[in-house]
Amino acid sequence: MTRGKRGRRAAIALTAVVAPVLLLAGLVWTGQRSVVYLPSDAVPPPAAGAEDVRLATDDGLVLDAWLLRPRGGDRGAAVLLAHGNAGNRESRLPLARALAAEGFSVLLFDYRGYGGNEGSPSEEGLAADARAAADHLAERGFAADRTLYFGESLGAAVAAGLAAERPPAGLFLRSPFSSLAAMGERYHPFLSVRPLLRDHYPVTGHVAEAGVPTTVVLGDADGVVPPEQSRAVARACPRLVEQVVLAGADHNDAELAHGPEVIAAFTRLADHALPAEPPRPTR
Repeated sequence: MTRGKRGRRAAIALTAVVAPVLLLAGLVWTGQRSVVYLPSDAVPPPAAGAEDVRLATDDGLVLDAWLLRPRGGDRGAAVLLAHGNAGNRESRLPLARALAAEGFSVLLFDYRGYGGNEGSPSEEGLAADARAAADHLAERGFAADRTLYFGESLGAAVAAGLAAERPPAGLFLRSPFSSLAAMGERYHPFLSVRPLLRDHYPVTGHVAEAGVPTTVVLGDADGVVPPEQSRAVARACPRLVEQVVLAGADHNDAELAHGPEVIAAFTRLADHALPAEPPRPTR
């Protein structure tokens, strides 16, 4: 066999190996956000007792949201509620109402691409959406030291990123993952996902940078976010108030989503983090 023929055969063999790898990488790159973000674009029906509000993002979108006023005693504090990667804000109403019943004003918003909002979700986009929510609370008279962030699952990553940029009085993370790369490696252990990711959500880095009083809640039977990742987030918090473990709770169980242990843990964080004498919001 001549040297030219051997070279052509080697090139063909190399192409046969490389081409599928490149194809797979291309599919991962283009399709990954459809796996990370699972929005319902249905417009939620009106919510009894919630004020319809609209949030303006710094990149020109308008997002629909609800503001729930406190019931019972008013703590003069607000909760920015960042929900997870699936559905829309309607399914988080039980959580928002439970927090309002404890005396908090609660801003429950949908990200871009969720709940009838325009746009497509991405890490950068959801960060802009969270900033718009924080801006709205500030316009309502809630200073940073009277605002707490509550994030669930992917929303915990959004809340942690916002906390690193705009530190609140306290940060509450339910079922947080340590990073999107860690989640990718958990579900695809034989694929090097880290260099292929378009979004990253470095939660452990964000909580370390934020340095605010933080509570982490997890279910030890969570089949979506491995409990060890939530524990890694707790270890990264320089001002961890507590780590709360719900025995036998899975990711979407009601007790982990809005159960009494979760609400009690949040109120303990608020009692720890908020100044004793609240200034009243101006409007």
